[in-house]
Amino acid sequence: MGLLTKTAESYYNQSQSFTGNGTLTEFTLTNASFPTLPTAKSQIKITISGKEINSANYNYPKAGTTSTVQFISNTNNTDLLESDGRVKDLLKIIVSESIPAEKFGNYRYISMNDLINNYMVAYVGDGKLISNVRKSEVLFHAKRGIQEFSYDMSRVEKIQEIEVGPSLSIPMPQDYINYVRISSVDDAGIEHIIYPASITSSPSESPLQDNDYNYIFGADGSLLSGTPEISQRFEDFDISKLLSNNKDSSVTYDSDRDSETVITPGGRYGLDPEYSHENGLFVIDELNGKISFSSDISGRIITLKYISDGLGTDDEMKIHKYAEDAMYKYITHALASTRASFPEFIINRFRKERRAAMRNAKLRLSNIKIGELAQIMRGKSKHIKH
Repeated sequence: MGLLTKTAESYYNQSQSFTGNGTLTEFTLTNASFPTLPTAKSQIKITISGKEINSANYNYPKAGTTSTVQFISNTNNTDLLESDGRVKDLLKIIVSESIPAEKFGNYRYISMNDLINNYMVAYVGDGKLISNVRKSEVLFHAKRGIQEFSYDMSRVEKIQEIEVGPSLSIPMPQDYINYVRISSVDDAGIEHIIYPASITSSPSESPLQDNDYNYIFGADGSLLSGTPEISQRFEDFDISKLLSNNKDSSVTYDSDRDSETVITPGGRYGLDPEYSHENGLFVIDELNGKISFSSDISGRIITLKYISDGLGTDDEMKIHKYAEDAMYKYITHALASTRASFPEFIINRFRKERRAAMRNAKLRLSNIKIGELAQIMRGKSKHIKH
């Protein structure tokens, strides 16, 4: 049977249509039409022949049901309903924006549940590659596979838009693994890449010291810690004196030593590309899970593009259909590698099949469009070569 279970109307418009024949007064919504069924009258609107019906003409949900619309007497004297509420024309029930919207494009993926069931049917049993295995074990290796694929092959990249406050720091997202790019957004909505600062760091701990510079301990013997001074100094620093727009060559690490400059704009070998921009800098406190920014980022909107492992929520635990075969090969090799009964040459065969399938999946998911590449290269050919 086909894999599509929703009509085009329910997918694109989150609505369900019925044909009123002059005798029906009740219409039941189905899960096949809506990802989440509405629970209150305020979450739906109803049209008949394209005209919206006043909510006083119907009850939702009908008493004793969870998803049935019941038309009552025609209290508003509309010509779209019979006097006793019978519908005599095309009726459409539309879900309001308060209901979670349809996530478009999910057909590209196979769900974790389908993946596991398919594997158990095709690969496990008498005379098959894996004679006997618990479903929970297949689930474990499938999750590990999704995790590994998400790092490299079918990377799960998310983007958060965040306004940076006076603290100049933001927490790492809950499912953060590593950042891809952090950018500042200008008034036109254009992103400008913010680069990491290699000339400073964000200490995860700053032990307190007494007047003799000895560490201070608490009553339980634990080391007391305060706010790192280096982080505060970096937040207070005028970043324009560091980046390429600096016109004052006397900016120094030590104000008493003019020769020890932070950066020398336009030096003998030109600008340092690491600092030849005006977009600001950031540092990461890996232990405490915070990303801190230079002082010029305060009040600005930034976008944080980061990698997730694909296991954050149940909805994320899915695999792209381009990589479905690679996942089956991955699970098979993982199961065989953990069983003493499999000879080494069989495990090596599974390993080769896994590598080949993963290579094919990576090529498919690389998503290189020849037309787009050719258009970019046309512009490159204009550059004067010398």
